[in-house]
Amino acid sequence: MYRGERVEYEPVSVKAVLSEMKDTAELLIDLAYSAVLHGSDDLAAEVLTLERRMDVLQLQGRMSVLMAARSPEDAEELAPVLGVIEASEKVSNAAGDIAKVVLEEVGLPDAMRAALPEAVETVVRATVADDSPYAGRTLGEVNMETETGVRVIAVRRDQATGKASWVTNPGRETTLRAGDALILRGFEADLREVYETATGGAYEPPAAAPATVDDLERAVDSIVTMKNMSELAVDLAYGALLFDSRGVAEEVAELEAEVDQLESRFEAWTLRAAARIDDPVQLRGLVHLASATEVISDAALEISEAVLRGLTAHPVLAEAVEESDEVIVRLSVAPDSALAGGTVGERRVTDETGMRVIAVRRPAGDDRDGEWVVSPGPETPLRAADVLIAKGTRAGAERLSELAGDPLSFDE
Repeated sequence: MYRGERVEYEPVSVKAVLSEMKDTAELLIDLAYSAVLHGSDDLAAEVLTLERRMDVLQLQGRMSVLMAARSPEDAEELAPVLGVIEASEKVSNAAGDIAKVVLEEVGLPDAMRAALPEAVETVVRATVADDSPYAGRTLGEVNMETETGVRVIAVRRDQATGKASWVTNPGRETTLRAGDALILRGFEADLREVYETATGGAYEPPAAAPATVDDLERAVDSIVTMKNMSELAVDLAYGALLFDSRGVAEEVAELEAEVDQLESRFEAWTLRAAARIDDPVQLRGLVHLASATEVISDAALEISEAVLRGLTAHPVLAEAVEESDEVIVRLSVAPDSALAGGTVGERRVTDETGMRVIAVRRPAGDDRDGEWVVSPGPETPLRAADVLIAKGTRAGAERLSELAGDPLSFDE
């Protein structure tokens, strides 16, 4: 019988609860897929710990919202807040299901782990050694992201009481301490240097094992694409809330529809592959991953639903998202802009602005009409009329808008 932590009503800031749920939900997605990639029981266990924290947060948030509703008008404004709380909890539960693929040793083909590093940035955990050059220095002093391209997306540290705490949105002023567990995100080649500097030990990437069955390879590729699109949808959903942007919310709806179509194709390829491998049970993990990933994209759509329906959402939603100090922008590349005709790497977009381009959408009429380039790399070309979806600071967003030749507007 499940016995969770007892939660009683206490006055809490709805904004603070929503902000922590947002940061935790995004961290959970990263950790869960990383646990699968590395076959890491430790990372999977961290996911379940954070999932339990989310259970408490969603109960506190619901209680506070219910206490705040005193009229029909209040109920109309606060209904979207409850929707966001519920959707964030769904993301958490889906991440927990992904982690259990590792902890319960559900069958998963090696080709899954081989495919992920090629498709997306990797997340690893590195514990800061006592003699690490990072120990005792702030992220600003280390200047890690600028010099290596690797980001610290969270820090887990143990208090004197032995109880762990999380810094889910570390900034330049965050001091790294010996014994801190850093959650690092970046590409394999860059991660190696940072991991070894932090820990003093060698970085060992997951062993690659190519698929031996074409249909299985297609199934794995579709799951990787579903993962990328679902993560992007969550980012965009929170951005739609922050700026009450129907344009961004519509992008979330399109991504959710794409994930649904991919899941349908995934099911067909998986069934075909099952007839051609010796042990079809090893495909159970893929089925679990696809199901959980589809739930994440559905939750992203629910987060942005208030914007799509034209409801007047309570200002606390935008305030909570803004607490993360990161913004989502949607900009078009002008024909005569500094970006048109080059690649993301050639134009040094991240170095020049501090913004991360998380997706590029090709324009209608292009030879790849409406195609999404999810998690674009340095070699991704930027063309006139491309739509860039980028995430970073407000100052960085203003600089990127100048480079793109598209005046910054958050209320499309």
